[in-house]
Amino acid sequence: MRNINTKEIIKNIKEMCIEANHYLAPDMLKVFNNARENEKSPLGRQILQQLDENLKIASQDMIPICQDTGMAVVFMEIGQDVHIEGENIEDAINEGVRQGYVEGFLRKSVVSDPIIRKNTNDNTPAVIHYSIVPGEKIKITLAPKGFGSENMSKVFMLKPADGIEGVKDAVLSAVKDAGPNACPPMVVGVGIGGTFEKCAILSKKALAKPADSNSEIPYVKELEEELLEKINKLGIGPGGLGGTQTALAVNVETYPTHIAGLPVAVNICCHVNRHVSREI
Repeated sequence: MRNINTKEIIKNIKEMCIEANHYLAPDMLKVFNNARENEKSPLGRQILQQLDENLKIASQDMIPICQDTGMAVVFMEIGQDVHIEGENIEDAINEGVRQGYVEGFLRKSVVSDPIIRKNTNDNTPAVIHYSIVPGEKIKITLAPKGFGSENMSKVFMLKPADGIEGVKDAVLSAVKDAGPNACPPMVVGVGIGGTFEKCAILSKKALAKPADSNSEIPYVKELEEELLEKINKLGIGPGGLGGTQTALAVNVETYPTHIAGLPVAVNICCHVNRHVSREI
């Protein structure tokens, strides 16, 4: 049994909020540079160059990459041999987010009630997903999610008979409907299986995976590659102004499901796709 104090969780989440909003993750930098090299449209190349300049200014001058610094989404993978000391873990996570957004001078975008809409003024609470895993470590993944792209996401409750072709059609439909609104070139997270809510969580989790990686499941890897190719043939392009690089990556997560269903969620993120992971 290993003891971890919630002070460590607060400290790391605070730092991760600031890091994710100012620096592009290494995997995202790799796929972004690949898009710059492969964009065929002159206007598309110009847009990507402007986005690259913005990224450099953000990291050099400590200015957020985007004015929408997102709602904090936190994945907590907690080793079953960890004993957490200190305050309540959920309070600690939210305190880390509060410190990160207040002390990091990041925009506070969270309202305390979806209808009354009074700002909480510290970007809390976060959206938190917990899982218990083997070991004596805690892995934290923080993914601040802006709502320009979040609003373009969809869930499809397909029939089993729709099969993989139905999945492809659903993803392409969501991307077409998103068009320029998701600040392309985008990253597309896809969740297949589970239930209504499970596929949505899977799609969010897919966005937090390394964008330069593919699934280890052969058919899923083929699906990721085919969808990326088809999305990039839609012509939406950087900034929605036309081009060959509409998406930087497509990541797919799957889960067992019921014999009567085929849930599919598509969670879209902009070209930044902020995410950072740490182990304690």
